[in-house]
Amino acid sequence: MSGSIPLASLGLNIEEQKAVDRFRKDVVEPSMTQLVILDFWAEWCGPCKALAPVLEKVAAEYADKGVILAKLNVDEEGFIASQFRVQSIPTVYALFRGQPVADLTNARSESQLRQMLDQLLEKLPVEAGAPDAGAQELAQLIAMGEDVQAGGDAERALGVFAQLAEMAPDNVQVQAGLLRALMELGEIEAARAAFGALPEEMQADPALAQAGKLLELTADAPQDDGELAALRAAAEANPADMDAAFAFAQAAFAAGHRDEAAEALLAMIRTEPDWNEGAAKAKLLQIFEAVGLEDPWVAAARRKLSLLLFG
Repeated sequence: MSGSIPLASLGLNIEEQKAVDRFRKDVVEPSMTQLVILDFWAEWCGPCKALAPVLEKVAAEYADKGVILAKLNVDEEGFIASQFRVQSIPTVYALFRGQPVADLTNARSESQLRQMLDQLLEKLPVEAGAPDAGAQELAQLIAMGEDVQAGGDAERALGVFAQLAEMAPDNVQVQAGLLRALMELGEIEAARAAFGALPEEMQADPALAQAGKLLELTADAPQDDGELAALRAAAEANPADMDAAFAFAQAAFAAGHRDEAAEALLAMIRTEPDWNEGAAKAKLLQIFEAVGLEDPWVAAARRKLSLLLFG
């Protein structure tokens, strides 16, 4: 199950972008306040047809508790299904605030499904009833900010999320977007201060915990461009010096130069993959996880790593 819903629009063709837009409207936006049961199905799937009445009945019973059912035909929406890495159907996930929070696939009876929903509703701040207009507007503004961010305009994204943070300071997606924008602009200390000011329960939320991992990777950022330049020069002067290359890669990523960091680590893997028990690969995978596996930059860097490892 994917850790977060892939909503970035960068590099998608027209049909894929339309699929993302439909998914946002039908699934992501309602999930900002409600618990969405997302059912992946197909016309030819017998077990899907057998499960559908169970899902529909229980979802209707739990509607006043903030539970809704969304169905996704894998033949018609193959791109979205692929983003969730759906390998067989029926597959059923529970989504809240734009993220998968549980796999409900094995809940094939009404009692099993009710039990799992009860457990989720005890833990999550799901709002009973239909989402109000204010929540829908907030969801649309968050989606706009994420689109701006995915397009590479970190300064404009910062403006959007800063305004949203004044409107909804307790919204984890808003705070996560704000932190990402600050880090993309190199405002590491400001991002660290903003993260530190959040309540511990918000810091532990998956969306914000990922930002926390990114901040950990920026803890040793160079003091100025001169320090980074010196580390770069040391690495270039002796390509066989793995310690120098690793130090430069860490500093480059911490300073916001993630392309240079990835290339340095990939070069290390190419030259001496077993150095320091595979430290270069481990660091690169740590970076991927912190940035987010659905991020377009991560996807491109992962392809380079796969080609390097598997040809």
